[in-house]
Amino acid sequence: MRSTRPRSGVLPAVLVALPALAALLAWAAWRSGRLGGGAEFVQVRLGAQVQDWVLTLGLVVSVAAAFVVAVVARTRGTRRRVVRESEVAVRERATRDRQLLLGRLDHELKNPLTAIRLAQANAAAEDASPEQRRRGLRSIEEQVLRLSRLTADLRKIADVQTNPLTFRPVDLTALLEEAVEVVGEQPRAAGRRLDLDVPRAPWPLPAVDGDGDLLALALVNLVDNAVKYTPEGGNVEVRAREDSTGVLVEVADTGQGIPAEDLPHVWDELFRSPSARTVAGSGLGLPLVRAVVERHGGTVSADSREGQGTVVRVHLPAGPPARGTAGNPLGEP
Repeated sequence: MRSTRPRSGVLPAVLVALPALAALLAWAAWRSGRLGGGAEFVQVRLGAQVQDWVLTLGLVVSVAAAFVVAVVARTRGTRRRVVRESEVAVRERATRDRQLLLGRLDHELKNPLTAIRLAQANAAAEDASPEQRRRGLRSIEEQVLRLSRLTADLRKIADVQTNPLTFRPVDLTALLEEAVEVVGEQPRAAGRRLDLDVPRAPWPLPAVDGDGDLLALALVNLVDNAVKYTPEGGNVEVRAREDSTGVLVEVADTGQGIPAEDLPHVWDELFRSPSARTVAGSGLGLPLVRAVVERHGGTVSADSREGQGTVVRVHLPAGPPARGTAGNPLGEP
């Protein structure tokens, strides 16, 4: 069924033609003597030049109106095209990111699942000894725990990005002290020097409005990540300073460093640099840190030199977070 709705271009065209049409009708009426007492009156009192000027003015107004309408239509068309191209670019980027994440997830799941199948086959073999069966069951348990941690970390990131948060003043110095203490007690921290440098005088760090539990989780992940990639005998320094807009936290290490081509991707879920595959992990530590920091209106960045170490920086605004960040991760109204 054909729509009876008028096309959007009909009304502007009619409006553009109206001045010229009105002037033409007036000119014709004057010429024919239908206005003001006849053609003789028009010729004597108005003059032919005035009639022509009225017609010319009507035509000029119509031409000017047509130009304006054309400019507006072109501007609207350009704007619609830009919006469409922007939407297409966003969709394409979302598709690439989803495919990349699924590829990384497939890689992370493939290894433990393969290990589980192999251990199950070895444990179920008819000639397997009791010790082989115990090793097989232990291997299966370890891989199941690995998968559980992976899914739990993914769920944490999703929860941080979507769940509403309750903000209150948080003592960042206390959280940093706790993070250094918790990580320093872990076996992997043995043989590594772990230092904390926060201002005590003339005043301590300002309070940061946020979710204390999530901020503590992010800081522990930051420090633990630095310790994990620092060899025995290396140093990890945790530093914090107040600046004009908030608090800057730096976690620096003397670890193996990150290749320049991999550095932009360390904040992506499940990304692991080929140079870091020998270190146990899922590639979700720094993405979780980024999710927590961004929910608090902050920013994250990293600098690294291969063979020398890495510095990860977290900046958190002091005072209340930006409007919309507490209940909406995108800050939309």
